[in-house]
Amino acid sequence: MIVFNKLRFKNFLSSGDNFVELELSKSNSTLIVGQNGAGKSTMLDALSFALFGKAHRNVNKPQLINSINNKNCLVEVEFTVFGQQFKIVRGLKPTIFEIWKNNELINQDSHNKEYQKILEQNILKLNHKSFHQVVVLGSSSFIPFMQLPSHIRREVIEDILDINVFSKMNTILKEQTAKLKDNILNNSHDLEIVQTKIDAQKKHICELEKISESAKREKETELKEQQAELARLESEFEGIQTEILDELNVNLNKLGKKKMEFEKYQFQFEQKIKKFDKDILFYEENDTCPTCDQEITELTKENKVTESKDKKQEIINASNDLTTQLQTLQVSIDEVQTKYLEENNRIDDAKMVQEKISWAKKRVNSLQSDVSELSTGMDSMSTARDTLESLRNTKEIHTTERLKLAEEREYNSVITTLLKDTGIKTKIIKQYLPVINKLTNQYLQILDFYVHFDLDESFKETIRSRHRDAFSYDSFSEGEKQRIDLALLFTWRQIAKMKNSVATNLLILDETFDSSLDADGVENLMKILDTLDNTTNVFVISHKGELLDNKFDRKIEFVKAKNFSKVA
Repeated sequence: MIVFNKLRFKNFLSSGDNFVELELSKSNSTLIVGQNGAGKSTMLDALSFALFGKAHRNVNKPQLINSINNKNCLVEVEFTVFGQQFKIVRGLKPTIFEIWKNNELINQDSHNKEYQKILEQNILKLNHKSFHQVVVLGSSSFIPFMQLPSHIRREVIEDILDINVFSKMNTILKEQTAKLKDNILNNSHDLEIVQTKIDAQKKHICELEKISESAKREKETELKEQQAELARLESEFEGIQTEILDELNVNLNKLGKKKMEFEKYQFQFEQKIKKFDKDILFYEENDTCPTCDQEITELTKENKVTESKDKKQEIINASNDLTTQLQTLQVSIDEVQTKYLEENNRIDDAKMVQEKISWAKKRVNSLQSDVSELSTGMDSMSTARDTLESLRNTKEIHTTERLKLAEEREYNSVITTLLKDTGIKTKIIKQYLPVINKLTNQYLQILDFYVHFDLDESFKETIRSRHRDAFSYDSFSEGEKQRIDLALLFTWRQIAKMKNSVATNLLILDETFDSSLDADGVENLMKILDTLDNTTNVFVISHKGELLDNKFDRKIEFVKAKNFSKVA
């Protein structure tokens, strides 16, 4: 269980250079009041920032720094987990992120994201979404469980039930499966190569057994054929890798230059059209030449305007033709680029040819050696048989490896089925769904909301009234929705406590009493709060201090003094 003990912050939002300090485990119930803008909800943003690096509300990180002091923004939160003491220190200007365990700083060598993972996965055992479903019910930037998408609902429930380890295992398994697939492909490739070598070596031994002049001539003939094949493969490789791609590259360059020329002409046409427009406007609006102060006759103006319009139309027609040519040219460029990409993919073919070339070169060298041995009367039979035996041993090793890989693939397939959302996680969730639905309905009845609430395996809700009419969450009023949100909040806390996964002492209700709850709803909510055990520390942020004063063990008032928030 996580027990939050203390929260301290300074130069955070509206707080100043002096620490605002809140004892989180001091009283079972605490009322936080203050006028609008006094900083009541700042504790929520500070707590969320310290734990997850982002505010509870939709506030950008640079805006979290007090705008007056604009530096030394610092938030500290202290808590214990199963007797281990932790302190998280996070700040801006300068940037600080420290995790202390039993007064010792945890290694900071890892990247910030990895450091955050250590905090969420190894210490808190919950993430930002789950935290705000189990600890906080607020009116600002809070998304109730019923308004979350189905896949986010699943993540929250998996966190609460502490079964998200199966999702992590599934991610790791996918990576292993991808690597296994590559290993199987490599193994098949190795087996194919060694079998080819074995076949060639067998043939080589048979040839060595026929040591004679005719065998030598045959060997020389085969050598010439293999050399010719090698030359052909080298030519093929060169063609695949350079000729076609070079030709396409040349075509692309030509088409690109042509396009640039067309675009240049297009720009010149546009400038000429603007000039004709300017001339037309001049003769239409002026009766006197600005240069010589002579009067421009109507006939001259009419002739000039007509001449400019005719020339402008010629340019427009030429521009339209050029646009059509540009479009056609772009189609050609796209076709060549597509062809270039297709041909570039043939590099894989080139690699295969390269492997064949490598083998052909080895074969040529081998044949040359055989011819030399035959010529000098050397007997390499023993060496050849040793080589064949070595190749067979290699094949046996690859075959054994192949059987192991196949067995591992079958094993992974079974595990994948178990780790899917429809596998073991669904079975666990099925066991808890009746308890979740039962607790939710119990809390709804305490809140005087007599409906039957039911979540199914896909986390979709069915809500039935006394008359058995079926409704969805969105069918209800805001006050009724808030009753459902409250019931689920307390349900998640109960489930977390049962699982001992993300159970915590802290419960924060941010303006819950101020929103859509009627008088009966407020009274019923207080009934639920009164039933909480002594290990729970409730903080209620409210504008209705005068109505709630006598209902809480402690009262904290935030005030604004000289533009800074502080505790009165």
